[in-house]
Amino acid sequence: MARKQRCRWINSYPDHWEFSPEEAAESEPVVMSLDEFETIRLLDREGMTQEQCAEKMGVARTTVTAIYDSARRKIAEAMVDGKRLIIRGGNYQLGDQGTENIQQKGKNSMRIAVTYENGQVFQHFGHTEQFKLYDVEDGKIVAEQIVPTNGSGHGALAGFLKAAGVDALVCGGIGMGARTALDEAGIVIYGGVTGPADIAAMALAAGTLKFDPDAKCDHHGHHHGEGHECGHHGEGHECGHHGEGHECGHHHGEALDCGHEEGDEGCRRHHGE
Repeated sequence: MARKQRCRWINSYPDHWEFSPEEAAESEPVVMSLDEFETIRLLDREGMTQEQCAEKMGVARTTVTAIYDSARRKIAEAMVDGKRLIIRGGNYQLGDQGTENIQQKGKNSMRIAVTYENGQVFQHFGHTEQFKLYDVEDGKIVAEQIVPTNGSGHGALAGFLKAAGVDALVCGGIGMGARTALDEAGIVIYGGVTGPADIAAMALAAGTLKFDPDAKCDHHGHHHGEGHECGHHGEGHECGHHGEGHECGHHHGEALDCGHEEGDEGCRRHHGE
């Protein structure tokens, strides 16, 4: 019987998930796993030795060599053949992401995170400095806590939420890169929401939250109140009717299905790997 593959530690999710030449070849994209991406980051970007990289990722040096060789071949294929390169899945586990002091949620709880500022839903996910976390059981909020974010950038924020045990995110505007990161983390997104954070969380818990599944923010680097509005507020989508296979307010005590499965010790494995 084949030996189980050891899980690889990665530092965080990337901020950039897809790379494409101006004239991409009409062919299947090259898919690089997150553990392969991590070897490129540590060895080529951070300048670590293979021994240092192996220690960081919690695997043998020979394993790092094999992962790195695979990653380099994929980069070469994308560059030489003009293919789109995308980063998805793999056999990995995130570090704690600075969430050690966040209280653990109950076994039967759903955890909601809301981008938070002065009691309101903050309107730019990538720049939020705080999340308010709500634990829900049987449609009711049973615990609340406000937590500072661990760094900036949507990759780091998605990793922070994943490590904090978040199941669903309520926010205002949100970009495609952040959506990709949160999807990889298995977190359901309820975007285009405005108003008090507490009211939004209670509505989501009750299954009545109105949101915009297409909410986006293309004005990165600008803050709200400066002449633009993130998302498409007022379009009034109600929880449980957005066609994404997730029904709001009915996840209590259940794992959200995001197309991935859990491996040993919480390790995430992409289907087919």
